[in-house]
Amino acid sequence: MTLKALIFDVDGTLAETEEAHRAAFNRTFAEAGLAWDWSVGDYTVLLETTGGKERMRRYREDLAKEHPDDDKIAELHRIKTEYFADILSGGSLELRPGVAELIERACSAGLRIAVATTTNRPNVDALSWSCWGCAADDIFDVIAAGDDAATKKPAPDVYLLALKRLGLPATDAIAFEDSVNGLRSARAADLRTLVTPSMYTTHQNFASADWILPDLTPKHLPEVLRF
Repeated sequence: MTLKALIFDVDGTLAETEEAHRAAFNRTFAEAGLAWDWSVGDYTVLLETTGGKERMRRYREDLAKEHPDDDKIAELHRIKTEYFADILSGGSLELRPGVAELIERACSAGLRIAVATTTNRPNVDALSWSCWGCAADDIFDVIAAGDDAATKKPAPDVYLLALKRLGLPATDAIAFEDSVNGLRSARAADLRTLVTPSMYTTHQNFASADWILPDLTPKHLPEVLRF
């Protein structure tokens, strides 16, 4: 198999962003006068559902006493995205160990770098500006994000879209994930998948992954990524 591209999930994979997301959600709810406040335990459960609007709808249906309609949820999500970017602009977010070095070495080796994520494009840019000091387009050759795909993870749509935009078959790429929904998505797209569990996903079952590593530092990487 020829390796020509690396395809990264974003939240939890490139950086530990979920606490920033949770804070942005809770700030949005409080300022909207909505009596929702997501604890770490709440958010751990809600992360089983991919997509911010989808998480809010799940909370509305399963756990909440207040029931904003879908239009209100879309507006809340727009505001939450702005708050997330504001939190990241503080500069406290760091890439997970080995991420920057792996991407730099892959680019030097002539590989293409892509994103396949259920988060929306503004969040990808916010992370890129916070961690790299530049727009996401300056780092990634292809970005498949948010509502680009009809169905979110664990469906394979966003990975299939990334592969289509790369113009490559699945055999030429490796996916990087941190969650079981992401793993299922990548495997359903026939991608070899490397998982680095994040703070919210260490309890999940990654038995179907090709590799499970603590991080992406060189000492942990499989031979195929030592270029």
